[in-house]
Amino acid sequence: MAWEAYNLDQIAHDLVFEHCDKGAHNQAYKMRTSASYGLERFWGEQLRLYDKKKEVYYPTAASNYWADTWQHFCQLLSPAGINLPDDKVEPTDREAIKRITDELWSFDEKQRKVALAVLIQLCDCMVWWSQRYKPAKSDNDIEEDENE
Repeated sequence: MAWEAYNLDQIAHDLVFEHCDKGAHNQAYKMRTSASYGLERFWGEQLRLYDKKKEVYYPTAASNYWADTWQHFCQLLSPAGINLPDDKVEPTDREAIKRITDELWSFDEKQRKVALAVLIQLCDCMVWWSQRYKPAKSDNDIEEDENE
């Protein structure tokens, strides 16, 4: 059996790079924390982050970031035979939400452990890239000095 890198760092970079200018750059830290609580909670967070206005839910930059991360995560695990539900669900579709959470809660224990380990590592990579794309205070101070 040959070693497979799965390109976690590249996937993390691409996700962070795509979403870093959309006002959701701090979400990677929240994703890393949420991953420790399980697949169900991580998956469900994208729905919680929708913006509700007058009985209508609108996706936000944060909800899109979480949804994109989940989609990439599902695609990443698929070649290993770990098939997670990757259906796009609206926050008002209670039947679909129940179906997916039930599926995640009844997921094979060994596959769940592997999936969580990969998810945590993916989130760790995303946190690292988020820190690289976030301007450092010292960088900002230098720019201010140059503008004076």
